[in-house]
Amino acid sequence: MNSRRDFLQKLTASAIAIPLLSSVRAWNEPIHSADNPQGSVLRVALMGLGGYASIVAEAMQKCKRAKISGLISGTPAKLNEWGTKYNVPEKNRYNYETFDDIKNNPDIDVVYVTTPNALHHDQVIRVARAGKHAISEKPMALNAKDAQEMVDACSEAGVKLLVGYRMHFEPKTLEVIRMRSEGEFGKIMFFQGQSGFRIGDPNQWRLNKALAGGGSLMDIGIYAINGARYMVGEEPIWVTAQETKTDTVKFKEGVDETIQFQMGFPSGAVASCLSTYNMNYLDRFYLNGEKGFAELQPSTGYGPIKGRTNKGELTQPHITHQTLQMDAMAGIILDGHAPAVPVDGAEGVKDLKIIDAIYAACASGKRQELNI
Repeated sequence: MNSRRDFLQKLTASAIAIPLLSSVRAWNEPIHSADNPQGSVLRVALMGLGGYASIVAEAMQKCKRAKISGLISGTPAKLNEWGTKYNVPEKNRYNYETFDDIKNNPDIDVVYVTTPNALHHDQVIRVARAGKHAISEKPMALNAKDAQEMVDACSEAGVKLLVGYRMHFEPKTLEVIRMRSEGEFGKIMFFQGQSGFRIGDPNQWRLNKALAGGGSLMDIGIYAINGARYMVGEEPIWVTAQETKTDTVKFKEGVDETIQFQMGFPSGAVASCLSTYNMNYLDRFYLNGEKGFAELQPSTGYGPIKGRTNKGELTQPHITHQTLQMDAMAGIILDGHAPAVPVDGAEGVKDLKIIDAIYAACASGKRQELNI
C-alpha cells in the first residue's frame, strides 16, 4: 500500500435544470435490461485497482453489456492477480507509464479511472488522446477548471466522457425524480442532504490534500450537491457555507472535516446540507413540496436504498448499483442512449463549480453567486 501511495504521489507531482426522460422506458425499469440483448458489449479497462475498482469489477460480473477487457495499475502483483481472476490477457495489462499504448488495442473501448482525485485530470486526458472513451470516478477533478479541460480534451478527441454517478440509475431514486418531474409533490420548497461517516486510517489518500483536493466535501458531500440538483430539478443560483474542524491533526490544512452548506434555486426552493468525516449514520435525502414529500434513507450507500413518500413506501427492487451503472453506460457509449439524469462530463463540471463556490464561501464567510 505504501509503495502504491508513493507512486501515486510522485505521479501527481509530475504530472442544470435536469432534463426530462428522453425515451419511452419507464422511470423505474432497470436500465440494465438492455433494449437489444444481442447488442455489442462495452469492453472496459479498469484503471487503479484499489478498493472501489474491486467493487466495480465484482458488479460487472453480472453485467449484460459490459465486461472487463483491460487492467491498468502501478502494482505488477495486482495486474497478475486481477488478470488471472478476470481472465484479462497479459497484452491487455498496462502500468501508468505504458497505458498510452491502449491506442493500438482494439480490445478496449473505454477506460474507467478510479484512481485518487488528483490523478483524474491527466489520466483522462491521456485516455482521450489514445482515442478511447473515459469514465471518471467522482469527483471528476479537483476543481471546475480542470474538469472543463477534461471535457474539452475528450470533445477534441471525439470520445465520450462520463462520470461514475451510480445513483443516477438507482430505481428508487429515479422513482422520486419521476414523481417530482410529474408534479406529484407540487411546488418544491426544500431539500435536505446529509452525508457523513467517521473516517478511519489517518494516512489514507482521502486525507491527503494533494491527492484528494479537500476532505469530506470532495468525497461524500458531492452526493448531497448532486442529489439536491436532481431531486429539486433545478440548478442552484447561490451558496453559503460554514466549516467546522475539531481535529487539526487528522484534518490538516485544506482537508475539511465538516461543512454545512446551503443552496438557493431559481424557483425559491432552498437546500440545507451537511458533509462530514466525523459523524456516523448520516446518509439521508429529504425533499419537501407543497403537495407531498420524499425521503431516502439510506440515500446513497451501496446497500439497498430505502425510501418513502407521502404516498407510501418505495418498493422498487435493489440491483447492485455498479451493475446498473455499467450496463447503462454501455448503452450511452455504444447506442447513444440518453439517461434520465445526465452522467456526462458537463454534469461533473457543474458539481465542481458548486464545490469551488462552497470552499470560497467557507473562506470568505460570504454568499457566493452561481451561474452553472
